[in-house]
Amino acid sequence: MTGASRGIGRAIALRLGREGIRVAVHYARDGKAAEEVVAAITEAGGAAFPIRAELGVEGDVDTLFAALEKEVEGFDILVNNVGITALGGILDVTPEVYDRAFAVNVRAPFFIIQRALPLLRDGGRIVTITSGVTRIAFPEGVAYAATKGALEVLGRTLAQELGPRGITVNSVAPGIIDTDVNAGWLRGNPEAERLAAGRAALARVGAPEDVADVVAFVVSDDARWVTGTTLDATGGSAL
Repeated sequence: MTGASRGIGRAIALRLGREGIRVAVHYARDGKAAEEVVAAITEAGGAAFPIRAELGVEGDVDTLFAALEKEVEGFDILVNNVGITALGGILDVTPEVYDRAFAVNVRAPFFIIQRALPLLRDGGRIVTITSGVTRIAFPEGVAYAATKGALEVLGRTLAQELGPRGITVNSVAPGIIDTDVNAGWLRGNPEAERLAAGRAALARVGAPEDVADVVAFVVSDDARWVTGTTLDATGGSAL
């Protein structure tokens, strides 16, 4: 899975590791964090290995799969988690910000899936982490929302195409989650925490594990009849 060294990705990697799934812990820069995830999985009795590749740059998919194919000949689950934020309204977003957001959030997972399909076994799972902003107006992050919307359309299309192989394709859309990405404005700020919690019907800020448990369901056999959809993991935000 991509982006597995911290935040939501880390929680997903640990959760899947507990399910007995051998996890490829992808990271871009923080090798120490990735090794910590691998160690946590193995110490709990699971299996994992790190792979490094910076996404959104030339040759990113080649680098990723060169490392992956040294470890596996095929696999059953692909989780696309890597994503970057791109804040700003329509009048604020520069071509550089737009291009970078789409390179990491859309182009990379698109071509990772393309490259993965010959290795992904029939009956496999593809899960992409999108965002709750795909179903509400998010003018302060218009480019970011557009990237996540593109991924959900891609997921529905692939679900139709890959259905004959028994491969399910779904998206999981988190809301506001207490991760390092949001730490600057959320953690230690009681007013921000109150406002963030107030957006959710369940009246709290989400934890990475809340999303990880949804992903664990989607990749399980219990979700074998679920495909082409987005599972809302926002705690009922902005209902």
